[in-house]
Amino acid sequence: MKRSLPALIAATLVAATLTTTTASATPAQHPKPVVKCEFTPTPDNPAAKPVRIPSATARAKGTVDVFFVTNYGPFVVRMDRSNAPCGVHNFVHLVQSRFYDATQCFRLTNSARLGVLQCGDIYRQEEGGPGYKFPDEVTGAETYPRGTVAYGNQGPGTNGSEFFVVHSFANIPPDYTILGHVIAGMSTFDRMVKAGIADPDQDGPPVKPIRILKVWSF
Repeated sequence: MKRSLPALIAATLVAATLTTTTASATPAQHPKPVVKCEFTPTPDNPAAKPVRIPSATARAKGTVDVFFVTNYGPFVVRMDRSNAPCGVHNFVHLVQSRFYDATQCFRLTNSARLGVLQCGDIYRQEEGGPGYKFPDEVTGAETYPRGTVAYGNQGPGTNGSEFFVVHSFANIPPDYTILGHVIAGMSTFDRMVKAGIADPDQDGPPVKPIRILKVWSF
């Protein structure tokens, strides 16, 4: 039986992870296998795409691999449930709801302070979320080296669908919930940066649109 294109991509990226090493965050301590999460509707900011609020119970152990295919190439993120159980639970829920499929990443930065790709905003930068928010999962000791994937926000407790990937480094306060790290495909981000940013301050829309074509999790 022939294998589908997503399956072939996944197999290739999984093989690549065997020789890939990334930094990891210090996990938060969750002695129980599950935790309760608080997802609050945001009627003033309704869902940009059809999606239900996630269940209130999240697994607090284990990892999940999330596979992305973009118009610049694929990459894989290994997310740590023990570090951010509610955050990972939400992200997987959005992936399974196809919230991120066929979307655009509207912000790319490459300044002396910040080198990230920001995605998850459906309409435009920082506009178009899932119609709810949830609290941060931070310890105050977070750092954001190359390959880190974390939630973006507009203030404490405003997590939703927005996330960023650090392609170089991010000298920012420890205010952003870390989901995990890229374990394969960092060259995809190098190609994005090389294509350029349409802003003299190196903080704005990419010269060539960056599109997330498909996302799935295992």
